[in-house]
Amino acid sequence: MPRTRHTAAFALITVATFALTACGSGDPASAPAGAAADAKEKVPTTDVVSSVRKDEAAKLLPAGVRASGTLTIASSVGNPPGATYLADGKTVAGTDIDFADAVARKLGLTLRRETASFEAILPALGSGKYDVGTGNFGVTEERRRTIDFVTYINDGQGFAVRDDSKLKKVTDLTQLCGLTVGTGAGTTFEVTLEENRHRCPDAGKKPYEVKTYNDQGATWGSLQQGRSDVVMSTINGLRYAVDQQKGVRFLNEFKRLDVGFAFKKGTPLAPAFQAAVNALKADGTYDRILKKWGIGASAIKTSQISPPEIR
Repeated sequence: MPRTRHTAAFALITVATFALTACGSGDPASAPAGAAADAKEKVPTTDVVSSVRKDEAAKLLPAGVRASGTLTIASSVGNPPGATYLADGKTVAGTDIDFADAVARKLGLTLRRETASFEAILPALGSGKYDVGTGNFGVTEERRRTIDFVTYINDGQGFAVRDDSKLKKVTDLTQLCGLTVGTGAGTTFEVTLEENRHRCPDAGKKPYEVKTYNDQGATWGSLQQGRSDVVMSTINGLRYAVDQQKGVRFLNEFKRLDVGFAFKKGTPLAPAFQAAVNALKADGTYDRILKKWGIGASAIKTSQISPPEIR
């Protein structure tokens, strides 16, 4: 497919991803002219958090945290609607941002936010560099061995393709045999694809190729420019992206996963965060955040601490 067909549409989704993001190497100067204004219009900026007030959940915090009043949070930015940059290239916005800020208000805390690459956050939690991390982290059995989670939405794995693709729905990974799949580095998608790579040769078919990228803009670029045949990413991220691009379509959900705040194993912060999320559900803030970002289907009934992986 010719690259020129999608250049303008591609700019809309990638400008916020490339601008100053710690997940990639781009900077605002490389953004296509005029794209910033378009991107700003596409990212909702409604304030749904500032009215949140401190409540009883704060009593569950460790005494030292209550005394300091601060936590360091690492945020992976570049995959809307989870987290992206606004047109100024500095302000972050997204579901992860709103939920973290709302929970902090419930707990009476100030967040010191640092942006970090998706694949770097979980190891850094174990070293104590950060207190908590966000990045649309799905709860898996492998991750539960070293990380504690407090869930706040349900998302998962899905696929998207160009309009000219013959794929209609992927219910089995052998349907990808012979194709090139673009996905994020260090993600559950990469793990799923690698663990099942053998299935095509086992069935006497040409194996699929996996290409990984460190930012979502590059992943979409690989699809738009024909270097990948299909993209595997978050359900919410795919739906958001195809709504803002021409020439691509969401294929289907593949697997659902709970998504949560990530902490080092054995953290004393989990009960307070769980109580705060449930308090946000009770006062209506939770639903307002979901509505703002158009992800009502990702609502959970109640927040859980490190639940089993959804099978």
